Parts: sequence; C-alpha cells; structure tokens
Amino acid sequence: MRTLCSSTLIGEFFVIGFAGLVAMKDPDLSMSTVWTVSGIAMFLCLVLCGLVTRPGGVALGWALQIALIASGFIVPTMFFLGAVFAALWWASVHYGRKVDEAKARFAAQGDKTSPSGA
Repeated sequence: MRTLCSSTLIGEFFVIGFAGLVAMKDPDLSMSTVWTVSGIAMFLCLVLCGLVTRPGGVALGWALQIALIASGFIVPTMFFLGAVFAALWWASVHYGRKVDEAKARFAAQGDKTSPSGA
C-alpha cells in the first residue's frame, strides 16, 4: 500500500505546486498567502508518504484529498484534478491493501512449505 499511496502523494505534490503558480495570477491573493498554503500542502504530501502505513495516515490522506478538491474555489481546475486524485487515492488504498494481503498470504504459505531448520 505504501508504494501506491506514496506515488499518488508525489503526483499531488507537483500538482499543488503548479496550482500555486496558477493561483498567483489571482489579484485578490497575495503571493505569500498562496505559497504558504501551497507549501504547507506540499509538505504534507511528503510527510504523508512516510506516515501512510501508520494509524491515521490514510485518514490524513483523505483530509488532504478533501482540501485539494476544496482548492477548486481558488483555482477552478482543481475541482476536476482534486476529484481525479481522490479517485487515485481510493484506488491506491484499496488495491494497496489487497496487494499487502496477498503478499502476507504468500509469505505464510512459503513459511509452511519450507523445511524446518533450514
């Protein structure tokens, strides 16, 4: 699960950075506000790469997905991109858990068939 979720989060890291560049064009927003919010979100993406397998890591990932969709109120394209990344996040968590379960089953079968003492 960690690999799939981390890949999604790294993709989001770049999308958030590019959305920050687009948001800078908004005359109602100061550059410092845009980059403070974007920087925090980008930092969270990186931190979540390491926390995704810990308790609450997936929930924090969902919170980030909601925030990404909500950023569409500033950069309208983010409604679409946020929804795409939320779907990718769901797929990463769902299929990542299935892969982890299959790996655990395979490892358990390997332990049963290996000769003892070897």
